[in-house]
Amino acid sequence: MSDQIILTGIHGYGHHGLFESERLNGQDFYVDLILDVDLAPSALSDAIDDTVNYAEITDLTYEEITTDPVNLIEKLAYRIAERILEGHPKVNTVTVTVHKPQAPVESKVKDISVTVNKSR
Repeated sequence: MSDQIILTGIHGYGHHGLFESERLNGQDFYVDLILDVDLAPSALSDAIDDTVNYAEITDLTYEEITTDPVNLIEKLAYRIAERILEGHPKVNTVTVTVHKPQAPVESKVKDISVTVNKSR
């Protein structure tokens, strides 16, 4: 089992969705990340170079939420996971959950989300 860095509730206003109203008006999206990383080197050295810079990962996640709209949050989650693995070699596995609380559905729901897991 790896150590983990967990980032919860990264917020951005995006224009993702199948419907024209979603693309025009946009809505809130939230992303949770679980990064499996060996934290022993950074625990010993106390140096940022020996771990994952979660500020950079937060920024790239926000960028994905707020730019380049997609139809499905499944694609958004997968795209975030791929960018994290490509740009941060210390991350062994990433779990990305994209929340779309204002999804246009008939029933009243608190949240709709998708989760993807990607490993090296």
